[in-house]
Amino acid sequence: MQTKIIGSTLPVLEIQLDAGEQVVGTPDQLSWMMGDVHLTTTTAGGGATGVWGLVSRAVSGGGMFMTEFRAGQGPGMVAFAAKLPGNITEIKLQNDQGYLVHRHGLICATPDISIATAAQSSLGSGLFGGEGFILQHLTGEASAWIELGGEVVSYDLGARDTCLVHPGHVGMFEDRVSFEITTMPGVKNALFGGDGLFLAKLTGPGRIWLQTLTPAGVAHAVSPYLPAKHG
Repeated sequence: MQTKIIGSTLPVLEIQLDAGEQVVGTPDQLSWMMGDVHLTTTTAGGGATGVWGLVSRAVSGGGMFMTEFRAGQGPGMVAFAAKLPGNITEIKLQNDQGYLVHRHGLICATPDISIATAAQSSLGSGLFGGEGFILQHLTGEASAWIELGGEVVSYDLGARDTCLVHPGHVGMFEDRVSFEITTMPGVKNALFGGDGLFLAKLTGPGRIWLQTLTPAGVAHAVSPYLPAKHG
């Protein structure tokens, strides 16, 4: 398997598959393909076992169905284009090191990945943070490719180092980093800050990736130029 990321502002992930190799992703991720590639869509895959595993994957943004992109007797190529200006980042998952990724961040992965909703004690309160703070928890022994919006800023947090982040700018972090939803400090900030009442509190040790562009930010920027709804 060989991979290549083409472009900068709106990148494309191109994966060359040798005979018998495969990657998995959600059905709507594919942009184009060439060669002897076969698609199989199923509720299995992505580590979903049983009804709860399927529901957990779907809630996290992984979808009810997964598609296997498998090369047949000969080689093939599949390509996945970014949906927003930004970056495509490859991560290596190990059984002792998983990642938490923003919802819909996963583009595709090798077959041994497991996708679930982040199981954190503060997740329930996080649902009230603006659009909601639902994350994909990626584990297993696999390679995965993640889409992050805009520019990416990463930090290596030391033990007990803390970063307060607007939830929409949380792109990805190692699952050894703890997170919780907290309110903005100060009553004036909460009422008049204009950024909502909630921040994500990320505490080290571990690495975090923050994204500068969010779908909500794009929608807010273009909304004044959209035609008004009638009726």
